[in-house]
Amino acid sequence: MKTYKPTSKSRRQMTNVNYHDILTKFPPTKSLTYGRKRAVGRNSQGRITVRHKGGGHKRLYRQVDFLYDKKEIPAKIKSVEYDPNRSAFIGLAVYKDGEKRYVVLPKSVKSGDSFIVSEKAELNPGNRLPLRNIPVGTFVYNIEINPHGGAKIGRSAGIFAQVVANTDGYTNIKMPSSEIRRINENCWASVGVVSNEEHHLVNYGKAGRSRWRGIRPTVRGTAMNPVDHPYGGGEGRQGRGTKRPKTMWGKVTGGRKTRTPKKYSNVFIVSRRRTGKNK
Repeated sequence: MKTYKPTSKSRRQMTNVNYHDILTKFPPTKSLTYGRKRAVGRNSQGRITVRHKGGGHKRLYRQVDFLYDKKEIPAKIKSVEYDPNRSAFIGLAVYKDGEKRYVVLPKSVKSGDSFIVSEKAELNPGNRLPLRNIPVGTFVYNIEINPHGGAKIGRSAGIFAQVVANTDGYTNIKMPSSEIRRINENCWASVGVVSNEEHHLVNYGKAGRSRWRGIRPTVRGTAMNPVDHPYGGGEGRQGRGTKRPKTMWGKVTGGRKTRTPKKYSNVFIVSRRRTGKNK
């Protein structure tokens, strides 16, 4: 991690990933980038559905390949690049036939390394195989939920899942959340751990840096008026004043189960994730 001299109160706490030692000095590939307007928490009607989003620096969108439909063709990583739209590092993969694609990089893979998408690939970081061919105990990322559906699980910085068992046409995967889930053994996954594992250690240090990232301030409910929040009102500092914790709209939170009882994916969950103080 990179630290700074305490030239100000905020600078004293600020930390960052040392990109200089990791990234290669290549500009983004123009054919794989395009401008994109961010939703910033608004729905199709323009109404705020997710609070505390807005502003931030303009971002150039990188078209990252999660489908991995080029099989049996080796690819070489030409560059390691920063992507403002995700926490992991991406790399420019140049396939042997000349095609270029951006891919999410695993830890320890650097410029000049190669990978392949194949049923008979070796268990090297970055290589992609069907779950049925991956032995128990292997760390994987970029996991499909449905065959040929593209990677959906394990895509953010420092994340990995673990193969626990292969039985009856399904593979049991231990998720980063500690949930154990059954996935069709014909789904594909990449071997390794997602890059930029120090991402969770970054300390923004000041409010302005959050605003650069498009994160707007969060106001405490107890600081509001009674009309605006169940915790609002009162003279001076007050407790929440309600038996159970509630959201801004009065819905009970902190202990009440919110998962749909008849959700389609319940049959695929072998063991639920750990929650609460014992997590």
